[in-house]
Amino acid sequence: MAPISAWSADTWSLIVYVVAVLGIVGLMLGLSWVLGGRDWGRAKDEPFESGVVGQGGARLRFSAKFYLVAMFFVIFDVEALFLYAWAVSVREAGWAGFIEAFVFIFILGASLVYLWKIGALEWAPASRARLQQERSAERSAGPAR
Repeated sequence: MAPISAWSADTWSLIVYVVAVLGIVGLMLGLSWVLGGRDWGRAKDEPFESGVVGQGGARLRFSAKFYLVAMFFVIFDVEALFLYAWAVSVREAGWAGFIEAFVFIFILGASLVYLWKIGALEWAPASRARLQQERSAERSAGPAR
């Protein structure tokens, strides 16, 4: 008995898989269209979150500090990933890898100290931070006699 075509069993299994996926997708879309609700109303087009109608607009202004802290988090998180990869291969890296990791951690620590010193990690504006410092100084001085 001669083969039906020159395609291998892998090719036929891929074709059967693609046809099955397209069939399931078509079935799900068709059933949702047939069985789905057709009600139209005033509140139908309003966006809501967990059944609660939103208040105000979606265009909120965030402080640049939020974005700075988010970028710092991503940067330091990626560095933690690099350190994890180094920790996995520490035996193969030897002393040269240990020194390189130490230099890398030192640079990370120095950059974190620099960001802390310039106030890039401070959420509060400078006036509020000064007010908090004054209040903490008054508390540490104790009651006046």
